[in-house]
Amino acid sequence: MILASTVMFVALLQFELLIRGAENLKDKRRVVRSLKDRLHHDHMVSVAEVGALDEHRRAEMALSLVSTDVAYAAGVLDRIVERLREHREAELGRCTRHIVHRDDLPESELDDEGRPEWSDADTGDMLKGIDRVEREIDGGAA
Repeated sequence: MILASTVMFVALLQFELLIRGAENLKDKRRVVRSLKDRLHHDHMVSVAEVGALDEHRRAEMALSLVSTDVAYAAGVLDRIVERLREHREAELGRCTRHIVHRDDLPESELDDEGRPEWSDADTGDMLKGIDRVEREIDGGAA
């Protein structure tokens, strides 16, 4: 059970890498594995390749972190994006970030296969919460 007073934010970064010079999937996997290891080590984030798995010159990736401080989480994502822009072997393509307050995460039971049973209303509420936190980070009114 999570205490009602617990402050928690979940920060997510989804990004596309365009991998220069990759001739095959082995070349791509070397770049992706190295980047994942470095981001995890330097920033204590969870990182995964989530798309374009069979394309040797493109990787779709996502990372996440949990923090009690929204400014800290936003700063970590900013530093990671800057690092991705400076990567020698890949170019940063599309990139989106979201920071969600724990109150905006839907509570849910799990189905028989262990997936959350979220309703469309839960998803809509979570997206409204993402918009609210993003406005707070960018200095706008909540």
